[in-house]
Amino acid sequence: MRARSFNLIAFGLILWPVVLLAAGPKNPPPPGPETVVKPKELSLVRVNVTGQAYDYVRPWQKRAPFSKRALGAVLPQDRVLVTADLVANQNYVELEKAESGDKTAANVVVVDYEANLALLEPSEKKFLNGLTPLQLALDTVVGDRLSAWQLEPTGALVGTEGLVTTIQMTRYPTDLGQFLTYRISIPMQYRDNSYTVPIVKNNKLAGLLLRFDARNQVLDAIPAPLIAHFLKDAESQNYQGFPSAGFGFFPTRDPQLRTFAGQTGKAAGVYVTSVEPGMPADKAGLKVGDIVVGLGGNAIDQNGNYVDPLYGKIEFTNLLTARAYSGDTMPLQILREGKPIQLNLVLDHRAADDYVIPPYTFDRPPPYYVLGGLVFQELSRQYLKEWGANWLKDAPQRFVYKDRFQSELYPGGNRRVVVLTQVLPANSTIGYDEWAYLTITKVNGKEVKSLADLAEAAKQPVDGFIKIETEEDPKQLALDATEVANEADALQQNYGLPSLERLK
Repeated sequence: MRARSFNLIAFGLILWPVVLLAAGPKNPPPPGPETVVKPKELSLVRVNVTGQAYDYVRPWQKRAPFSKRALGAVLPQDRVLVTADLVANQNYVELEKAESGDKTAANVVVVDYEANLALLEPSEKKFLNGLTPLQLALDTVVGDRLSAWQLEPTGALVGTEGLVTTIQMTRYPTDLGQFLTYRISIPMQYRDNSYTVPIVKNNKLAGLLLRFDARNQVLDAIPAPLIAHFLKDAESQNYQGFPSAGFGFFPTRDPQLRTFAGQTGKAAGVYVTSVEPGMPADKAGLKVGDIVVGLGGNAIDQNGNYVDPLYGKIEFTNLLTARAYSGDTMPLQILREGKPIQLNLVLDHRAADDYVIPPYTFDRPPPYYVLGGLVFQELSRQYLKEWGANWLKDAPQRFVYKDRFQSELYPGGNRRVVVLTQVLPANSTIGYDEWAYLTITKVNGKEVKSLADLAEAAKQPVDGFIKIETEEDPKQLALDATEVANEADALQQNYGLPSLERLK
């Protein structure tokens, strides 16, 4: 059994089952129970997206252009709800009416990659006139029957019915924290607009498709309570995002663990295994070894669950996401060496840029620096994911380790991890061809905590050489500063680089 961490980063080396994210299966399953929804119930628009993702292996260029089609749920205030996956790295977003085919450009008003939600607004203010906005169905429970809405090429709206089998906390695509999820047994079929699929209950929006396992015909949905939280936050001028607490925990089912922690009486609560410096739990005074037995007046059992009035027993992290907002203060009841103590947890959102190794970086190009053929980048999980769905095993393991234990390895934060990712053959890199995946510690004797630090230090050679110190073997690389300078233009031309650096 592994300690759990609720601090908006996936610190566990977890292998997830292979599921189809967003889009449906290429080889669709046998037809399921579908019904044609009456036109008057149509509260959807097609969303067409074009864009280009950034290439983290060759950070000076973009990948091939992509296009995506989806359905957006029309909401009040002339806005359209889609998944964040749909609009990541977009260049152009377009709304299209299903029946008439009328189109207009759209702007991304708010996007939350952690909750996988985005809000669009048409450039033409009256474009959504005549479409009835969807209201939210906030009362879904296990056993309810929900319908997945999709569009045929003709514009006919088709609903596929499924059964809610589980409501639980799961991880979303960015692997940060856990969020409420509906699990639905449903024989949904693939259509070209299936990148975002609304899930409906009694003609109200109950959720959006998160992922679909075609083989087992199981769909995970982003639930309406999470959407409601997102929409309420989006009303403010400065969108805050979902809060985090910043501590890891472990169930207290083991009686020996409870004895070790000084707990007597009935088993309850979760054992605190880690507390991140500077995070809300740390500021509140929580310590490793404490047992959290209550949050916001809700008792937490030995499995980490509380009794929700709607869902029954569910993990207490739901109280910190769907039930709370950044800036809220929640009373935290703990046992410390067997003595009851109450702490006040002031919740806050942790932005991706606040991590030493950012968990995601969409919509902006990755920084890089080329020095005499050596390519340096700042380590990010986006870079590690270039190794594919199995990146936890296939990516350089020392980098995966740094990502996994970044809080422990870099407790001070406020820095980046600069790495040598590849070597471009050049006169100045002869003998270094096979060196890659090295962590840079110093350049010319100066500590490197960012790519900008490296670039600045490289301008000050020592005895005519640029000396690069690495955490791993060979421990030191040396480049002739004059040769690097003389070869720079040829290097850029030979490899077709638009620039030898992008530092911001």
